[in-house]
Formats: sequence, structure tokens, C-alpha cells
Amino acid sequence: MLFTVTLLMVLSFMLSPQAIWGEDRVSRENAIVKASRRVSPAVVNISTSKVVEGGMNPFFSWEHNELFDRFFRDFFEPHTRQYVQNSLGSGVIIDRSHKYVLTNHHVIVRASKIRVTLSDQQEFEARVVGTDPESDLAILKVETDIELPAIPMGRSDDLMIGETVIAIGNPFGLSHSVTTGVISALNRSVRTEHYVYQHFIQIDAPINPGNSGGPLLSINGELIGINTAIYSGAEGIGFAIPIDRAKRIVDNLIHYGRVYAAWLGIKVQDLNENLIAYFGLPVKKGALITEIVKGSPAETGGLKRGDVITELGKKKITSGSEYCDELSQHTANEVIELVVYREGKEHRITITAASFPSELALKLVHDRLGFTVEELNRALGRKYGLQEGEALVISKVKKGSQAERIGLRQGDIVRGINDVTVTSEADFKEAIIKYRLKERITVLIQRGWTVYSVPFKM
Repeated sequence: MLFTVTLLMVLSFMLSPQAIWGEDRVSRENAIVKASRRVSPAVVNISTSKVVEGGMNPFFSWEHNELFDRFFRDFFEPHTRQYVQNSLGSGVIIDRSHKYVLTNHHVIVRASKIRVTLSDQQEFEARVVGTDPESDLAILKVETDIELPAIPMGRSDDLMIGETVIAIGNPFGLSHSVTTGVISALNRSVRTEHYVYQHFIQIDAPINPGNSGGPLLSINGELIGINTAIYSGAEGIGFAIPIDRAKRIVDNLIHYGRVYAAWLGIKVQDLNENLIAYFGLPVKKGALITEIVKGSPAETGGLKRGDVITELGKKKITSGSEYCDELSQHTANEVIELVVYREGKEHRITITAASFPSELALKLVHDRLGFTVEELNRALGRKYGLQEGEALVISKVKKGSQAERIGLRQGDIVRGINDVTVTSEADFKEAIIKYRLKERITVLIQRGWTVYSVPFKM
């Protein structure tokens, strides 16, 4: 009898596992599972295509072959052909009503066609609303009338080293892959060929190219960053753009299609022992205000010459260059809080930043670099022996300036600033505004048939 009862109990357990196994399944639904399930519908696969031109020779189908170049270049003329280049990335829907998708700039740069695929495999075309290479962020708009799932942006100002994070994306085209890790470091600077990206979140989960543009989530499923794969030299390391930084960029991209950097209208320098003694300062590090532009946000906001900035937007400021670096992380129309010391006392001042006035760009170049430019016209062409065309010519060199010490002359042609090609005064102003907060810039100068890269201190 006992054997029969025991057998019946065993059979009952084997034939009715739902209750036991169901409870086990529920117990396995941890925070990561719940967050991934909730957010995944708002994560999209982004596929792009662009038409590029490449060379092709009679023997090989790839664009460039060293063996062919070495031995057969003189015998065969390579043919130029057009072909379509495809790439993949990820993105996250951040606005349900406007269908905005946040992703990386490098995912969609130069794309002629963009398509997004949802987790349920619905596919839609998308267009670029705005993009910013310096932050590596872009906003797309999905072309559809149906309602799309979206997640709100969280915050990243309270992140902790060691806390668990979740990355969702489409690595190598594999849709909706979830990886987990921890925050390894905060405020990382990452240098690439063209840019230095600052204040990145470093995680121990690698971010592959297809993951780029996907969301980084907290353990609670909050959007705290945008994953990026701009740093290819790392193994077992990933980087993400903090969502607080992304919010400021997104606002500019949606409203203007581009990012306008913050401008307060001050000039600063590092503190030294003489300045500390002269002003009787209780601090030994900060950025001393030496000049304030009349009518600027700084003047209307109450800053004064001789104030020492020790904090900007909750970030400590210990030098003039640190002030410039931190200001570059903010955008026009943003309200920025500063901590300054004046006459030995601490003051908290709130200022609404503006965009840099384009009419001040030429004055900035004259004052700091020491030369004046004009668009090359027929009269200037005759004066300097140049052919009239789209170019910018140096018309004056200031005595005692950087330009004079370097050896620039009237009649030299300005061809570019850093990575910006210059053919007009408008190009020139835009490049100066873009790089005005950098410590150094490189100006491309043409004299005769020779082109020089000339470094300047800003």
C-alpha cells in the first residue's frame, strides 16, 4: 500500500510539472529578463546603403591589389565602377508620436538609403533629422503612420562604478542580442582619428559594430546611454555615450538639424601663484575670467572679470583648458550653473548659453591667430597674381602675431581648417566656430603649388 501511494505521488509529480516548473520559471525572471523584455520592442536594426565608386582591374574584383599595382599598373588602366555598400547598426525609439530613433552618427553617415527593422520584423524607411559627428549621435525619423513602441530617456548623472548594465543591439546583424556587464569607469576620454570623445561610460561588455547605436540600460531598464563602437582597438571593453549628454544633443538635432555649441562670451586662463595672491583667492585651482564680451550671456548673467570658475554644470574646473573642454559638452540655449569665487566668496550663477555669433569669428581669428581673410575676387586675384575662383585669401597679417611668427603672407590661400574644407568666408566662419574651444587648430595654407599644414594655438 505504501509503495502504491509513493508511486502515485511520483507519477503525479512527473505528469503535473507545470506548477513546480512554472514557479521555477517565474523565479528565473530576474531584473535583466524583465528589463530586456520591456525595452526590446523599442530597439531597431538599422541597415544602410550608399553608392560608392571604386577601381577595378581586368584580373581582380576587389578595389585595390598591391601585386597588380606593382607590376601591371603601366599596362592596364583600372576601370572605375559604382557599387552599393551596405552596413548594419542599431538604434532605439525615443519618441512614440514623432517616431524618432536615436543612434550613432557613424552608423548612418553618408547613407543614401536607411531602413529600420523592429523586433517583430516590420520594416520601414527612415530619414535623417540631424546628425553630429563630434558627439557621434544622430536622430532618424521612421516613415510610418502606425504607432511604434518607445522608451523614455533616463539619467546618467548618478551612475556608479560596478553597477550592472544591459546592452541590447544587433551585433553582426544578429537581431536583438542582449549582453550584460558592469560599469568599469566613468568620464572616459576616447581618441579616434578625427575626434576626442569625452565623458564616455566604460563597460566590460564589448560593443561590436552591429551593436553601435543600441541602448545601454540600467538594471531597472532605464535608458542610461547609447552604445558606440568607435574604438576598435579594445577587446572586452565597450563604451557608451551618457544619456544626459545625448539629451542635449538630441534637442538641438530635432530643432535645428545640427548642434550649436554653448557660448558664454568669456576668455579664461589658468590660475598661478601671483594671480592667487593678487586676487586674494581661497582656491588654488580654477579658470580665471580675463575678458567678457559686451552683451554676451556672461555679462547679462552677472559674471565679472576676475571671477574664478571652479565648477561648471556640476563638473569641477581646475584650469582654463578644462573649462573649454567642459563647455564643449553643452549646447546653445542650455541653462548652465557655474560656481565662481569673487572677492573670496563663493557664488552660484545660472546662465543661459547662446550660440557663438558668426560676426565675431573673423575678429577672433584676427585677435588670436593674427590674420584677416577675404574671398578671392578678380581685384585680389590681380593684386596677388592668383586665378579668380572659390577660395579665401589672406589679406592682412598682424604684426607680432602667431601668423607673422609662422611666416604667413598676404596672398596665401586658406584651403581648410582641421577637417573642414574652406572655399568661402561662410565656410571659414563655421570652421572657426566649430573649433574655437580647441587648444590648437591646423590651418591648410596654399602658396603657389605647395600646400602647408600650419598649427595655431587657439
